[in-house]
Amino acid sequence: MNYWRLILLTVVLGIGGSFQYGIQVSIMASPSEHIQNFVNQTWMARYGEPVSESTQKLIWSFIVSIFSLGGWLGAINSGTIPVIYGRKKCLLFNNVVAIVAAVLMGFSRMAGSFEMILLGRILYGYNVGLGLSVHLMYLGECSPKKLRGFLTLSSAIFIGLGKVMGQICGLRELMGTEPMWPYLLALSGLPAVVQFLSLICFPETPRYLYIDKGDEEGCKKALKVLWGNVETKPELEDMAKERETMKGEKAKSVWDVLTSRSVRWQLLTLVIPCGLVQLCGISAIYFYAFDIFREAGVPEDQMHYLSIGIGTAELVTVILCSFLIDRTGRKWLMSFGYLAMAVLMGILVVMLSLKDKYTWIPFFNIALIFSAICVFGLGPAGVVMTLPADLFLQAWRPSAYVISGTCNWVGLFLIGMFFPYVADAMGQFCFLIFVAYCVLSAVFMLVFIPETKGKTMVEIMEDFNKLNFKGREVDTEKADLVLATKL
Repeated sequence: MNYWRLILLTVVLGIGGSFQYGIQVSIMASPSEHIQNFVNQTWMARYGEPVSESTQKLIWSFIVSIFSLGGWLGAINSGTIPVIYGRKKCLLFNNVVAIVAAVLMGFSRMAGSFEMILLGRILYGYNVGLGLSVHLMYLGECSPKKLRGFLTLSSAIFIGLGKVMGQICGLRELMGTEPMWPYLLALSGLPAVVQFLSLICFPETPRYLYIDKGDEEGCKKALKVLWGNVETKPELEDMAKERETMKGEKAKSVWDVLTSRSVRWQLLTLVIPCGLVQLCGISAIYFYAFDIFREAGVPEDQMHYLSIGIGTAELVTVILCSFLIDRTGRKWLMSFGYLAMAVLMGILVVMLSLKDKYTWIPFFNIALIFSAICVFGLGPAGVVMTLPADLFLQAWRPSAYVISGTCNWVGLFLIGMFFPYVADAMGQFCFLIFVAYCVLSAVFMLVFIPETKGKTMVEIMEDFNKLNFKGREVDTEKADLVLATKL
């Protein structure tokens, strides 16, 4: 098997990359009561009186939401650290951040400091924000074009796996107990140690070595290690063409990506269907799921097991998406996934409005919840991870990931902070906001965006040039990327 080292690298990157995101998204639900009790006990020991309810809620809100702030800071740095020091060294440094965060979490109760939990959460957020972007960058730059979709989509598989593992470890039978909660919060240190020790054995990405550093021999050695005896001449020619196109060009800044006409439609694709994916309603579906389960008569002590079922459903469909993405293509999976989610959420609005009229409706709503999550896993969840790696050439990619990460983390923060208020004000009709976004994204993908499946980076660039420079004939092999055009 020629690509076995590349597959192994994919696993190593996943364990310390998007797997960490999945764990951190799901792990805080289980120990929330124990952490709030710890805050109260710490406050009592310091000031001789219990913390007020409003202060306790404020501290808990900071513990939950500061993770998004850390993620945003990590996403911002994903445009500079990987460019200066390389993808591999960046991830090694990032693992140290996670290990420090885990130590803070593990010793927080012993030290009697909830501030250590706050600091640990922001460091975990930084680790995930930086690691998620560089994980996708690393995979996209190591993968042959025929496997690029499958391998970059593995990041979504590890997110789903991390969610399920976080939910399982948080069970009362395992680590979701009063004595064990600090160790549950420190759990992310273990994947960081595994990736740190394993990644040392793998090379830097071939595209970074060849295009950024001009190290052709190093690139060939890296390809030999990762791909085995596969013919690499076409890939090297593609890199040479891209390097020639970028000759004399430094890595682009975020401002360059935002203002350059040559990547205008790539930027729109990065932001609308990918970066703003939080607006597709998946968080709202998880939010409403427990109310729907209660209406169907599910006991409170069984809710956690149903949440594991939801996470497992998403994981299974993302795995299925990984086998379809290089057959059906990114465009069709994402666009029809968004359309199907819009239909399902529209039906859910109607059913939630009629829930008191018929006894079977709560059970039907459970089926709708699971269907929407499966559609999300089969389409948008996977393609959102894959498509950005296809859109930009080497010099533009790091800054593009900064923009994508910023959109994602700001969206996650805003949904977390304001969606409960929107849900209180609009009830089930809040889903109509997400229906509108899903329809907009689907139409945008279907009408404007070319398919990227099975194409080289330069071929994809040429397809987008037809949109960026509509009405002009563009010479893609000269000067500043595609800024030199012939009228």
